[in-house]
Amino acid sequence: MTDPTTDPDFVRATRTSYDAIATPYTDRHPDSLAGHPLERALLAAFAEQVRAHGTAPVGDLGSGPGDVTARLHALGVPVFGVDVSPRMVALAREAHPHLRFHVGTMTSLDLPDETLGGITALYSTIHIPTDHLTAAFAEFHRVLVPGGHALLSFQTGDSDELMHLTERFGKDISLHYYLRTPETVEAHLGKAGLQVRARVVREPVEEETRARAFLLVRRCGG
Repeated sequence: MTDPTTDPDFVRATRTSYDAIATPYTDRHPDSLAGHPLERALLAAFAEQVRAHGTAPVGDLGSGPGDVTARLHALGVPVFGVDVSPRMVALAREAHPHLRFHVGTMTSLDLPDETLGGITALYSTIHIPTDHLTAAFAEFHRVLVPGGHALLSFQTGDSDELMHLTERFGKDISLHYYLRTPETVEAHLGKAGLQVRARVVREPVEEETRARAFLLVRRCGG
């Protein structure tokens, strides 16, 4: 098991911030894909590719309240959730007691090599500093089976930006948001040996202010 006291500063800050906002965040987003048919279709396509490739499980990294993990389970893939926030993990276990969730970080996964058939990282790589991004994707490569798939999503725009929030839901936090273009993320994925198979960008809807990017990725081989 990894030792959280050795985690980088950005991991500890993310953990503390999401512990602080876990309850109001979960109340606001009990099912984050309910109003987003495109996202649901992409998740279904990802699940179909994972099922076609074998029986290895999917790791939902940055699983938060567990709603995406539950959707993947309903789509017929073995899945478990990983989140940096112990409070988020507790709420996910409470909401989805039939599924497995544990505390961890995608920058140092407590998993053997080549054990996952797929990875989902929906809006969870946005808190990783750019100089740590290739290493995080190398960790994806390590735990994926050859030919395994990953689905990433993130807020995007015309250029890379950094935002820092000190308050959400009336709670004091310290969260950095790294907003990157698809090209930037694809470059880091390529350095880690992961190949982008499809890219989708949709415009903001409702209260959103930024476009959303989705990358379907494959580990070569297999």
